Amino acid sequence: MRRVVLCALVLPLVASCAWAGADDAESGALPGAPTGVTAVAGSATSVHVMWNAVRAAEGVRRYEVYRDRGKVAEVPAGDHMVDVVRLRPGTRYVFSVRARDRAGRLGPPSREVAATTPAATAADRSAPGRPGGLTGRAAGSTAVQLSWTASRDDRKVVSYDVYQGGVKLHSVGGAQTATVVTGLRPGTRYSFTVRARDAADNLSPAAGPLALTTAAGTGAGRDTAPGDFRATSHASGGAYYLDLSWIAPRTDGTVTEYGIELDGRPATSLVWGANAPRDRASYSFYAGTERGVRHRVRLRARLPDGTWGGWSAERTVVTGAGR
Repeated sequence: MRRVVLCALVLPLVASCAWAGADDAESGALPGAPTGVTAVAGSATSVHVMWNAVRAAEGVRRYEVYRDRGKVAEVPAGDHMVDVVRLRPGTRYVFSVRARDRAGRLGPPSREVAATTPAATAADRSAPGRPGGLTGRAAGSTAVQLSWTASRDDRKVVSYDVYQGGVKLHSVGGAQTATVVTGLRPGTRYSFTVRARDAADNLSPAAGPLALTTAAGTGAGRDTAPGDFRATSHASGGAYYLDLSWIAPRTDGTVTEYGIELDGRPATSLVWGANAPRDRASYSFYAGTERGVRHRVRLRARLPDGTWGGWSAERTVVTGAGR
């Protein structure tokens, strides 16, 4: 599946300004320069930077984000956006993005884009009002269009944050009340909400949720379930544990969360940080003190677009019986 990417309906035109780095001189086919780079102030101290995915012969390992030509963030290959934080209010910044491939080579920079953080507002504890009239429609099998009516704030709305299933996907400027969500899976139901943000980082209540289903397409049956799922049992300290292992779904981004179901009921949620495994993963959890208990277990992944993937095969395991 592809990573969710949001594209503003209107993009600012900023002159490109190329610059070179030492890695550019390396031989071989370097990753291309990221395209579609945008930068939008999210508050008085943050800017949201976004770009399109890059294809590279060796595969992209990560993206590097630069502020005024100094590197400020490294982003995994499956992510195409980042919030640059701890900025100064009322300040103009220039951003660019470069891709580094799996061979360690750094591609050329994207065009530079500028964003200015708004001035700080003292003692502003008043959140913007809820955006109204969230509507949308499927735009084929991999995209939807969203629009809403403007929120009101006692000072000024700086940006709107767009969420899918509780996962923040993107920010658009406070003057913008529409966006396009692309990179979705065919034949999939999504739930979107929108919140307004002011310069003091106060967030409004959410507009929505709005449920939309993309049209069926050639990728609708693509498998998103964890593969080669295995379940065994071991004893330790007078108790029994279930030992699970699986291969992470092949997605365009990193899977950091799994939901585990035991005997037909949700058992636990497993969340990794930045070091989430991209190939085989494993996890053990407590299953009680009684030997010979039969359990059914399966799991699924929360995909990078915020939706749940398919369930793995269900395995039966008996405590104290090994495999």
